[in-house]
Amino acid sequence: MFERLRRWRENRRLHRLAVPVEVWEAAIADWPVAARYRGEARTRLRDMALRFLLRKEFTAADGLEVTDAMQLRIATMAVVPVLELGPEWYDGWVTLILYTGAFIPAHDREDEYGIVHTEREPLTGETSEHGPVILSWDDITNASAWDAYNVVIHEMAHKLDMRSDGGPNGAPPLHPDMDPAAWTQAFTAAWEDLEHRADTDGDDEVPIDPYALQDAGEFFAVTSECFFEAPERLAEYWPAVYRQLSAFYRQDPLRQ
Repeated sequence: MFERLRRWRENRRLHRLAVPVEVWEAAIADWPVAARYRGEARTRLRDMALRFLLRKEFTAADGLEVTDAMQLRIATMAVVPVLELGPEWYDGWVTLILYTGAFIPAHDREDEYGIVHTEREPLTGETSEHGPVILSWDDITNASAWDAYNVVIHEMAHKLDMRSDGGPNGAPPLHPDMDPAAWTQAFTAAWEDLEHRADTDGDDEVPIDPYALQDAGEFFAVTSECFFEAPERLAEYWPAVYRQLSAFYRQDPLRQ
């Protein structure tokens, strides 16, 4: 009942929003991933992007001016992973904070002796389970299939991962028709292969950003970026991971 009521109210607000198709198209015109979605799928992509704008709030930081085109672009990137899952997968959080470039949050870390250290490292994206998604606009504009990079998809993958108990741990809530053992086997094998390649070939010769080896949550987020931005590469190096992500996201970019 609540979901139907929310949908009804949202439909009324969506009608008032009335973003022309050409305005949305212009906002995503230079993002190659969007070109895969045609016909009915493209219509649904636009609809879900606009619903994302109704459900979320954008906040500017460090003097950045956030335009309508910027919000449309980010919203479209954000909903690509949940196009076949549903917008409710992003329930539980509201705010996106945009910086012009990399930002430096302060994180406290307690070492083995109980001493608390404040870490200040530049980041391009960050999120927490119910907290905001923080993004660098410069890095959003640098989304690229060449390096399988998309900071929006990366952080959205973390949000999906956090829906599972103990997340982000690289194991988002799998669908009933998926085998958790097969998921673990595919990702473990790919992790070990990436470790080997990074050790023997160097960081510049690996199929995805070696930052993925930080932990299982980062590995899931980085491979999700590759799945959407450079699916051919992921399918070539780790076909089992590609199949698992295809089953999870309910999409097959190689066939679109």
